[in-house]
Amino acid sequence: MRRKWNTIVIRKIPAWYVLFSAAFCLFVAMLSGNLQPWYTNNFLHTGLQPISQGNTAEPKVALACNVFWGEEFLPQMLDTLAQQDAKITFFIGGSWAKKYPEMVKTIADGGHELGNHTYSHPHPNNLSKEKNQEQIIKTEELVHSITGIKTNLYAPPYGEYNNTVLMAAHELDYRTIMWSIDTIDWKRPPAQVIKNRVISKLHNGAIILMHPTAPTAEALPELLREIKNKGYTVVKVSDILQ
Repeated sequence: MRRKWNTIVIRKIPAWYVLFSAAFCLFVAMLSGNLQPWYTNNFLHTGLQPISQGNTAEPKVALACNVFWGEEFLPQMLDTLAQQDAKITFFIGGSWAKKYPEMVKTIADGGHELGNHTYSHPHPNNLSKEKNQEQIIKTEELVHSITGIKTNLYAPPYGEYNNTVLMAAHELDYRTIMWSIDTIDWKRPPAQVIKNRVISKLHNGAIILMHPTAPTAEALPELLREIKNKGYTVVKVSDILQ
C-alpha cells in the first residue's frame, strides 16, 4: 500500500514545479559563486562574447559599414568620409570583393579598416563551426590577396550568432562585432530618418551599423557633422575597443 501511495504522489507533482525548483537551485548556485568558475572559463576566458559597443569612458563612436551588394553608392560615401577626415570600418563580403577588387583597394587606400563579413552571406546559425570558418578564411585570404591586409574583426550576416558561430571566429583570432545603434538603412528610409535614428541614440562607445545605400550616402554628410557637433569623434571599430 505504501509503494502505491508513493507512485501517486510522484505523478501529481506538476512539471512546472520541477522546472521552477531546478531554476531556483541554479539561481542559488549563481548567487553563492559556485557557478562563477564555470561561467568565467566558458565565456569570459574563451571570448564567447560578441561586442556591441566599445569603450564608454570616451566620447567616441564607430561606424561599421557592411558591404555585400553593389558599389554605386560607395564612391559618394568615401568622398564624404575623406572631406570630413573620418575613418571607419567596412566589413567586406568575400564574393563582393571578388567582383569589385578595385573598390576594396580604394577603401583600404583611404585609410579605412577592413573587417570580414563572410564569403557568401549565409545564415551563420545554420552552419557548423567548420563551415563558418571556411566562410571567414576564404574572405580573409581574398581580401589579403587584394590589399595585403589581414582582417581580424568579424560581422556575422543578419546579426546571427550562437556559441558555434562565436567559437568559429574565436578560434581564428577574430572578435565578433555587433552594434548598439542600427540605422536600418537596408529598408531604404529617407535620409533624415537615418540621421535622426542615429543622433537620438548616440552614446559613448557606440557602434553604428550601416550599409552603402542611397539614403545612407545622402545622410552621411549631415550625420557626420551632427555627431561631431554633439562632441563625439568618429573612429574605426578597432579604435573604439581600446
